[in-house]
Amino acid sequence: MDQHKGLEGPMLPILHALQATFGHLPEAAMRLVAEMLNLTRAEVHGVVSFYHDFRAVPAGRHMLKICRAEACQSMGGEAAARALLDRLGLEWGGTTPDGRLTIEATYCLGLCATAPAAMLDGRVAGRLDPAGLDALEQEAQP
Repeated sequence: MDQHKGLEGPMLPILHALQATFGHLPEAAMRLVAEMLNLTRAEVHGVVSFYHDFRAVPAGRHMLKICRAEACQSMGGEAAARALLDRLGLEWGGTTPDGRLTIEATYCLGLCATAPAAMLDGRVAGRLDPAGLDALEQEAQP
């Protein structure tokens, strides 16, 4: 935190560094950020909750981001995603009980021509039907 304290607008760099270190932003860390920057915890929480990439709880070992933008929706992506979420017993942002996989919504991967699209651990895939999403989920093994 001290490394970024002197920057103009230090909160985001500090939060990113903390998340990179811990994999999420624990409440204790957010309290320290508020104290260091002379802000309220509510102000820090507001920033953390506004940006979708910040997490208050640890993510799974693998991250599956499924596009929910219009092109992917129009090509059946929402139904395919819902089938996978239902099969795993998850909602958006949820993590499997074994901590293996977190599924998050994203709102454009730049693959509109190959919709529906998703990204598993930084690797993008397109033209995903329910079987394709299931295959991605199976790749995310321990």
